[in-house]
Amino acid sequence: MTTLIRSLIRRSWPVGLVVLALAVSACAEEETGRSADDPIRIAMVGPSASNDLAFTQSMVDSLNRLGQEYNIEVDITDGTFVIEDAAVAIRGYAEDGFDIVLAHGSQFGGSLSEIAPDYPDTYFAWGTSRDTFGLSNVYSYSVKSDQGGYINGAMAAHLTESGTIGVVGPIEVGDIKAYIDGFVAGVASVDSSITVNVNYIDSFSDVALAAEAAQAHIEAGADILTGVSQMTVGATGVAREHGVLWFGSQSDQTPLGEEIVVASQIYNWDYQLGQIVEDLLAGEMNGRVITADFSNGGLTMAYNPNFALDADVREAADAVQAGITDGSISTGIE
Repeated sequence: MTTLIRSLIRRSWPVGLVVLALAVSACAEEETGRSADDPIRIAMVGPSASNDLAFTQSMVDSLNRLGQEYNIEVDITDGTFVIEDAAVAIRGYAEDGFDIVLAHGSQFGGSLSEIAPDYPDTYFAWGTSRDTFGLSNVYSYSVKSDQGGYINGAMAAHLTESGTIGVVGPIEVGDIKAYIDGFVAGVASVDSSITVNVNYIDSFSDVALAAEAAQAHIEAGADILTGVSQMTVGATGVAREHGVLWFGSQSDQTPLGEEIVVASQIYNWDYQLGQIVEDLLAGEMNGRVITADFSNGGLTMAYNPNFALDADVREAADAVQAGITDGSISTGIE
């Protein structure tokens, strides 16, 4: 129980409550048949590379941070953009007795709905989605990505000189669409006369097509670009060639261009993962939708320390973030 004890001490719980919590933990061990010293076995199936500086890496980074709080054992299968391959990996992990299996991609939902009923004792989670298929062992996680999109859009509106901004989107679904809609709304909140051209290329991974879309935006006069998913490496490459600014999402995309990346919205899956782990340790299984935003720390902003962002623009961005966090500013995106 060392991890639990350390956690309770960090929170400065009274001794009586610590004793009670430890007793509850002991009961949970009896019910679940697991010892507190046993590592929590977590598997993740991701659609792209673990170091994609986008969606898959955001979960890998969160798992690394989770390991600082809990005794976990992690296994990752990445690059499973073929849904059938992902399904094989998901079922294999459940068959191997992993405690938690993460199907990290909205495209994996159909497979998960078929696999999860066969393994009622396994905790499954997938995202970004708001569907648990009515199964108690399926958790879905989502993010209010429109919030960081709105902040990025507001900054972009302050920084554009041409009055034209380009967006390279992959597929118009889920958190992708929310981010882009939020970005467009953020630009309009500062200056509705600015033109924001949005292009969905219908692919999460087509780097060449993303580069073509970025080139087209620049030829149309865009001096700022943004985009989402692993294909953005193609778009940022073109942006660097032309000295066009970039706003990122999902992971900190500063390494894609220290001279052009202004800021990135970060997905901190720590919030959702922590709740699932706590359910597991308590011997509870109540599959539900867990949504991250700025108010619960599931979303944060990362600013490129090597980009000389004007102090007034940063101050305006911080004010928008504070307003979104306390609810005084709405992105207008449902």
